[in-house]
Amino acid sequence: MDDTARPPATMLTVRGRRLATLVRPGAGPPVVWLGGFRSDMRATKAEALDRWAARQGRAFVRFDYTGHGESDGAFAACTISDWLADAEGVVAALAPERPILVGSSMGGWIALLAAARVRPSGLVLIAPATDFTEALMWAQFPEAIRRQVMEDGVWQRESQYAPEPTPVTRALIEDGRRHLMLDRPIDPGCPVHILQGMADPDVPWGHAMRLVERLPETGVVVTLIKEGDHRLSGPADLDRLVAAVEGIAPRTA
Repeated sequence: MDDTARPPATMLTVRGRRLATLVRPGAGPPVVWLGGFRSDMRATKAEALDRWAARQGRAFVRFDYTGHGESDGAFAACTISDWLADAEGVVAALAPERPILVGSSMGGWIALLAAARVRPSGLVLIAPATDFTEALMWAQFPEAIRRQVMEDGVWQRESQYAPEPTPVTRALIEDGRRHLMLDRPIDPGCPVHILQGMADPDVPWGHAMRLVERLPETGVVVTLIKEGDHRLSGPADLDRLVAAVEGIAPRTA
């Protein structure tokens, strides 16, 4: 999108933090975008959903977590608890009517964690990175990196999605352990649709299946895209995303 056409963000204060938000008024339970680790609310999938919401007259809310995008705060100073509190605060302020939560990667984990308090009417999860700090980071780290995280408090991880490395902090790992979900049944109390690429190097499709095994026997749909990567941002992927949201969102009058 041309920067000159970008709608300006509105700042919302949540627990003393100034979070950047974009709200499209509309009908029906609002659709709320929960982005990924170091992503932002103007990413391709969020923009595609905003265009859908404009066409359909649906309410759509998106925001940047603390330390992400246009929000205040330092990324390295935050943990899962902080970003979960951000999500719950934004929903309470801007989308209290049993929203549809659309979570991408880390946002999928945040959506599942938030479900107990938010009581969503549906979840759409894109490559959900449930428990990623433990299962996809700590468990995969060699001993030398684990030691650096614990002794130095941070390890700078090279990223294929940004020019600068991503700080993985001891606080992030330890706080993540307070929110692990895959060791017990998970019932978000609403329909769930998961979109997962089978060529995803960051959240392997087998990890998504671990989540499916923990979800209820009914009300869960999984779409596997054999050639799909982690981003799932190609034209066909965006069409699938919109279709999943349309399929789970209650119809408006």
